[in-house]
Amino acid sequence: MYELIKITDKTYYIDCPAKIGIYRFSEKGVYLIDSGSDKEAGRRVRKILDEQGWQLAAIINTHSNADHIGGNRYLQQQTGCKIFAKGIEAAFTRFPVLEPSFLYGGFPCKELRHKFLMAEKSEAEDISHPDFPRELEVIPLPGHFFDMIGVRTPDNVVFLADCISSPTTIQKYKITFIYDVAEYLKTLDNIEKLQGDFFVPAHAEASADIKKIVNINREAVTEISGFILKKLAAPQTYEELLKTAFDEYGLTMNFEQYVLVGSTLRSYLSYLSDSGELTAEFSENRLLWRKK
Repeated sequence: MYELIKITDKTYYIDCPAKIGIYRFSEKGVYLIDSGSDKEAGRRVRKILDEQGWQLAAIINTHSNADHIGGNRYLQQQTGCKIFAKGIEAAFTRFPVLEPSFLYGGFPCKELRHKFLMAEKSEAEDISHPDFPRELEVIPLPGHFFDMIGVRTPDNVVFLADCISSPTTIQKYKITFIYDVAEYLKTLDNIEKLQGDFFVPAHAEASADIKKIVNINREAVTEISGFILKKLAAPQTYEELLKTAFDEYGLTMNFEQYVLVGSTLRSYLSYLSDSGELTAEFSENRLLWRKK
């Protein structure tokens, strides 16, 4: 874990729970693509950089989920590096309480205010800032989170953030987190056609060919959509459907899974409603969803 993997002469990644990219833009200068889950991840990254004699110039955050920005604060304090993220992701990075607040739908209780869902704040600039390293190509990857991006290095290695999950991850979590299902499906279509010499997803095996795993992720969305439509043959509330999903997929509910799976389930309801496959009605002060 936290092994430095060389892809090309200038592009590397650190193999860890959410893979961290490294692009060496000069003999000693490097950019990071994401920073890991917490301060300890930041320390491990710093150790690797020091061992190589590299100096950190900037971190490009693909998105603001805590497992991708958790090392930001430590690394920024230690090196003075700049941090860049796109749009709302930069705001979430500066004000990380926004993540558990968004997931919960209100002020998050203390069981949700921890490093898994709320990183330490760090000072991030938007990728439109003039200091953003223009040799890196930004690839929009919306769907998993608000303004998520991928990054292509000059030697044609593409870092794909969280837009695809490994089969093992899908099997373990069943309902993987998605913010906008329609945009997520478009992103899968786009990356399936994306040209690159090598691809590095954060939560799947790095590979020169990602078409098979893209299709596995697409099939997972189709499966969850079908499950919801089947269960809503008769009207149900969101909470009733959530319990059914946990029961049938063998999931264990706790605060983290309640907000992660729950938020994703709400996104599926919006997607299926917007596409005309579900209808919503209010009855006896309850919001009921059912298949059309």
